[in-house]
Formats: sequence, structure tokens, C-alpha cells
Amino acid sequence: MGDCYTREPYMNNHATSEGTRKYAARFAGRTAEGHFRAIPDPEAPRSEKPDANRGLAFSSLGIGTYLGEPDEATDRAYTDAVIAAVESGFNVVDSAINYRFQRSERSIGAALVELGKRGYAREEILLCTKAGFLTPDGAMPANPGAFFEKEFVESGILRKEDIAAGCHAMAPRYLADQLDRSLRNLGVGCVDVFYIHNPETQLSEISLGDFLARISAAFLWLESAVTAGKIRSYGMATWSGFRVPPSSREHLSLGAIESVAREIAGDAHHFRYVQLPVNLGMTEALTLPNQDFNGEQVTMVQAAEALNVQLIASAALLQGRVARGLPAFIAEAVGLENDLQRALQFARSLPGITSALVGMRKAEHVRANARLFDSPLMSEDQFAKLFSRGEGA
Repeated sequence: MGDCYTREPYMNNHATSEGTRKYAARFAGRTAEGHFRAIPDPEAPRSEKPDANRGLAFSSLGIGTYLGEPDEATDRAYTDAVIAAVESGFNVVDSAINYRFQRSERSIGAALVELGKRGYAREEILLCTKAGFLTPDGAMPANPGAFFEKEFVESGILRKEDIAAGCHAMAPRYLADQLDRSLRNLGVGCVDVFYIHNPETQLSEISLGDFLARISAAFLWLESAVTAGKIRSYGMATWSGFRVPPSSREHLSLGAIESVAREIAGDAHHFRYVQLPVNLGMTEALTLPNQDFNGEQVTMVQAAEALNVQLIASAALLQGRVARGLPAFIAEAVGLENDLQRALQFARSLPGITSALVGMRKAEHVRANARLFDSPLMSEDQFAKLFSRGEGA
């Protein structure tokens, strides 16, 4: 397969069934059943069910790289944290080009180089990133408006009418530009999941019909990026879109969006993932029936299962707000040593969630959170006890 951590662009290494199962086997005897989940490979038939002996193996928790200052100290800390994560049983690594002005992706790229030296292959790691927000390079420019005008509009990458809310775009030429930058930042030729970042931002300015037309153009390009070997799958990383009632202007319909992908590529489409906040303070994915499926209102978890879309939970700790001071009934239902562990245990144990993301900037935090991996996942009885006392915290 060659050097999977080369800095030469467009080498087509990516996570594989064999590689991720090899990674899971590294932790045999050190992680409880259920920590690694089998997900069908993107090229497998959509009817194929998860199988522990084939398909991609995702860790129950992944490392996020959102917060932090755009400085060299934080760059180094994230690199160390990603290395510690992969060495501790996290093989899902999540970023976005706008995180810390592209610096988080570069920190991950540096970590991948070091991990390659330590014997971890690119094929073992699920590498995910996002594009959508207008992003400077390395630091905020003195005049952001002038920078974006020159960088994206005058260059012909974007038209002014492509930009929503002054900060967001998902036109194909822009997504192509951002993906190429991300590949260079990460030092890889292919990412496993490429998300359109917070697409509901567009709905503040355009109609639903125009929104779906823009999604269609984006998905058509994304399918071509799969064919080109630059991405393996694509999806949407959202904040509010899948958590609000259908009456909300920001509401997103998973069925309508999946239909767009199906119109473009049929049953072989690669729209495979949705990322949305799910934590003890945000349980809408499980409790709010806001998705129309076959004429019935169902929850996001139910709709995703029916449409063979994997759900990735973001904000597992809600930026620390559910990591302390939880009601006593949560401790009674979940157990464990402290509220931080209970919040992570909740997020990673939820039925219908493939992996839950937690932001970690320090290697010691990574190793502390990894101690959870030898604990069994929450049982049905524990969930029943928890939800009988209220919907989350």
C-alpha cells in the first residue's frame, strides 16, 4: 500500500475493514464488548447489515478538535492528544477546516506522521473533516471581509450570492477548494467522511426549494469526489437542523435529503453520515419525533436506522456543561466514578449512535477518558431507569 502518511497529495489510502478490525484487535482484552462497532463499508450494498467480521470498526468515542487558541502551544497539545487517542483505543478522529483556522487539521496531520512511525497505519483510522464556513489561514486577518472577497470571490471560487449569513457556502467549487486544502493540511490523499458543515445556516436566507437545489449540486460533486478517491463517504454535520420541530425554519428532513442523494446516485449513493449534538442535555435525537418517514413522525434515530445513515454524536460533554453537577438520579442510573464519566457513558452507549465525539486538547485527558473503555455499555434497564426520571439532565 505504500507509505500511508506521505505528504504527497492524493495517495488513496483510507480506513478499511481489515485495517480497522486490526486496530480493534490491538485492544482485545482491554476494552469491553461494544466499544468497537461494525459499520458496513461505504462500497458495500446498503442492504448489508453490520457484521463483526467485516465492515469498518468504529470506536465508541472519537476525539474532537474544535476548541482552543490558534497558537503553537495548542497545536502541539492537539498533536499529542491525537497520538494519545489512537494509542488508547480511539480510532475516530474528527475535525473541520475552520477549527482554529485550519490549525486543528494540521495538528492531526502532524500526529498521523508520528503515528505512522509508531506502527499505526492510515487504514486503521477513521478520519473525518468538514467544510462550509469561510475560513482564514492560520489566524484571523485584520480585515476578514476583504480577505474572503479576494481569496474566494475575486478568484472565482465563489459568487457573492453563494454566501449565506456572511459566513457560509456549499457551492461545489468551494467545497472542492476546501477539500483540497484539508487534504494538504492533514497530509493524506483521502478522508473517510467529509461533512457539509452546519448546512442549516443557509436556511436563514434562502427558501427550502433553493436549499435542496444547493444540496443537490453539492451531493453531485461529492459523489464525483468519491469516484476520484478523495473521500469515501459524505454527510452533514449539524447543530440545530435535526433537533428542532418541523415548524422551525432551520428544520432538516433526513428523508428529503437522502432522496436527493438517491436521485443522483441511486441505491449506491455515499450519503452515509449525520453528525448532531446528543448528550445528557440534548436528547432530541432519541426523544423528539420530528422526522417524517412513510407518513409517520419518528425520531432522528429511527429515521437514520430506516435509511441506513450512521449517526455520530457531537458535543458529548456539551463543552463541559454536563461533566459536573448532574442530578443524583443520573449517578444512580449510570453508576461510575464521576459526572464526566457518566456523561460520556451515556453518549457512547446510546442505541443508534455509531460514535460519540468528545473534544480533548490534552493527552492526560485522553488517557483518563479511555479508562471508560473497559466498562460495559449501559444496559436497557439503566436507560429505562434514567429516562423514567426525566429526559436527560
